Amino acid sequence: CGLVKNLSLMSGVSVGTPSNPIVCFLEEWGMEPLEDYVPHASPNATRVFVNGVWVGVHQDPGSIANTMKTLRRAGDIPAEVSITRDIRSQELRVLTDAGRVYRPLFVVEHEGPNKGQLKITKDIINAVIAQQEEEAAGEETAANEDTIDWAYLVKNGIIEYIDGEEEETVMIAMSNEDLELSRQLQSGVEIEFADNARRALTNPNAHTWTHCEIHPSMILGICASIIPFPDHNQSP
Repeated sequence: CGLVKNLSLMSGVSVGTPSNPIVCFLEEWGMEPLEDYVPHASPNATRVFVNGVWVGVHQDPGSIANTMKTLRRAGDIPAEVSITRDIRSQELRVLTDAGRVYRPLFVVEHEGPNKGQLKITKDIINAVIAQQEEEAAGEETAANEDTIDWAYLVKNGIIEYIDGEEEETVMIAMSNEDLELSRQLQSGVEIEFADNARRALTNPNAHTWTHCEIHPSMILGICASIIPFPDHNQSP
């Protein structure tokens, strides 16, 4: 029927990383190996899968999943590793294989005084702009650990790679304005919308945002992104 699938802008394909270090880490952090698992002794245990292989069970999946995501944002676990906790199925799925499509998203702070705000700040953006201006002027800057580039943003957990399976378990805001509206609604501020369309796009029941789109057009592929007003109905 002519339908095709296109990669969204800025998406990438995983090249694969070894899974043995992940399995060893899980065992050190309380995972019970599959050969030692007694079903009737711990019926509520969460099954742990690494690349689709059932390797053991864990009694505290929320803690281990959060720990692994924190280590991934710190650069201790490869950025392309997928960590998905399925609460309904009582499964923790970790994927390190090749061939998975992922795309970058801004990380939203989930705790502390900046809860609900983007982890990227104006200071970081200004530093990136300053570096670009220096490069445009022909000034050579030596690459070091303080150089703010794409690798720096990924290594410091400001941008995170999310694949299709993990995307099902996160809450993604469309823009920073949506995050601000959500914070105001949660604090009880009455907001007057200029039009009903904007009111319809705002979800007052969304309490926890985990990520934010770099730009709304990053959802689309190359062909769809060049269509004028792709979020409107076509004219007759």
